[in-house]
Amino acid sequence: MAHTNARHDIIHDRNVASLFGCAFAPRFALRHLSLQPYGVPLIEFSSINVKKSRCSLHQCHKRLVSHFLRIGAAHNVRLPCSIGGSGMRFVMLMVVLAGLCFGGFPAKAERTGTAASPLRVLLIPADGGTEDGTRADFLPLFNAITRTSGIHFDVRTGQSYAAVIEGMCAGQAEIAWLGPVSYVEAHKRGCADLLAIEERDGSSTYYAGIFVSSASGVDNPADLQGKSIALGSQHSASSFSYPLSMLSKAGVDPLRDLSAIRITGSHANSLLALQNGLVDAAGASFVSFERAVNQGGLKASDFRLLMKSDPIPNPPIAMHPGLSPQVKASLRKSFGDVHETPGIRPESIRGYGGKQVDRYNTDATDALFEAMAGAIGFIDTDYQAAILQKSGS
Repeated sequence: MAHTNARHDIIHDRNVASLFGCAFAPRFALRHLSLQPYGVPLIEFSSINVKKSRCSLHQCHKRLVSHFLRIGAAHNVRLPCSIGGSGMRFVMLMVVLAGLCFGGFPAKAERTGTAASPLRVLLIPADGGTEDGTRADFLPLFNAITRTSGIHFDVRTGQSYAAVIEGMCAGQAEIAWLGPVSYVEAHKRGCADLLAIEERDGSSTYYAGIFVSSASGVDNPADLQGKSIALGSQHSASSFSYPLSMLSKAGVDPLRDLSAIRITGSHANSLLALQNGLVDAAGASFVSFERAVNQGGLKASDFRLLMKSDPIPNPPIAMHPGLSPQVKASLRKSFGDVHETPGIRPESIRGYGGKQVDRYNTDATDALFEAMAGAIGFIDTDYQAAILQKSGS
């Protein structure tokens, strides 16, 4: 996520920090940030004693109310660089945060889809998020939808998975292509409803793997004990959650048994870290691995698949709940019918990794994603925070 014009307000209190589930260090910074690419205001708590350790504001939603009066009465925390002056008390900070949290519920989408008011589309940077990568993959699809429905789009790639979630929840995007885990996060926050999911050969799933160097002596999961792994974004199913799940099921505790975890932000970065000998293993989707090989960035013979995941729901396209019923209905019909529309070339119907897909299924339900709970349900906020702390992220 690109941070511009950040301002810090320092809070010297471990208990206050732990209130927000970010208890890594006693000094925390309240950061006033600009969320790219749409300049969305965002407040973020982050440790300034642990490099890049962050917890986003939405985590306070479920913690703030129950602790507000008790903590507010018990603490007289002053802000050396406060919002409203050096003497502002903690209870005033809590009032501000309460307004931010409750005001932080999903903003209503305001675009209508006309040429003058195109629907804003944010894409997760699954393969690094380059303009000639993820955005180019999906432009033909959205251009085809424009031709068939008359709905116009402004398609961009987000700076990070988290930025796309926050963009939807701030009402700064009407459409998003999300990973299955990031979709569930946004949906639970009331920021995203399922629009469509890509389908190929009758399947709406894909796979992740844990890859190792072909020259390494790692022949089974137990050999990873005492070794390191690279993972993508914490909001990614196939480059974060499922690799952790695979390790756990194989009897390797990522927190206890691995020497190091590196959070790289994307599938491609994790695979490059493995190729360059920076880690002993990497978690990534098969789609991203194939893409990196086809683009010449990786040599397939240098890698070996150690573990393969269970089927994962394909990354869905989601829409903002605040869209009008008419626009929602038009989007569903257009995505559901685009593969059968005369004049639309089949190669325009693309999905994850830029691959041509058979169609977009608009009849899928959230039950498809609820099934993930059995595989990755143990990765709650606390576990995720422990992984990030171990990685130093």
